Amino acid sequence: MINRIRDIRRQKGLTLADVAARCDPATTAQTIGRLETGMRSLSLAWMNRIAEALEIDPQALVKAESSTAPAVIARLGINGIEAATRQVEAIFPVVPGGEASLVVVSVEASAGEYRTGDQIWLRQVGPEDFPRALNRDVLAPRPGGRFAFGRMIDRDGERIAILPPGIGQRQVVIDRPNWLAVGEMLVRRL
Repeated sequence: MINRIRDIRRQKGLTLADVAARCDPATTAQTIGRLETGMRSLSLAWMNRIAEALEIDPQALVKAESSTAPAVIARLGINGIEAATRQVEAIFPVVPGGEASLVVVSVEASAGEYRTGDQIWLRQVGPEDFPRALNRDVLAPRPGGRFAFGRMIDRDGERIAILPPGIGQRQVVIDRPNWLAVGEMLVRRL
């Protein structure tokens, strides 16, 4: 098995101290460095702590020597496309909270910036996190098993206002939704 902590940490632009501070409970940069280099054994408990600090799936921290993963081979910047200075494995983004809180909206007809075939991955949050969803695309439950989807444009006490995607849409006001699902990632096939 190959330890990938250093590669992932560098790809995310974090220092040893950053990762150490993000661990729960916090640890030292020296400990993270020893775990990266194999000077200290990487237990399952450490894998889980470091994966949470790096906001990835714990399985991504190690790989079999024979496996091949997609590589980042080029970068698109302000000067156009350039070859990557070094080959780095692409890390599938996983956000904290686990897969249980993820839901997906499948786009079957183009609407606003979304195209047919897109998948919108959203994370369910409770009422205490509603203020952070302002000006983000959200999915909200409505009575009768229906949903509202669009940009959350207002929040007034226990009511929220959502503007569906597309030109000329009218806002939808929902009283006391139990949860919202906030857009995390857009998956679009080319």
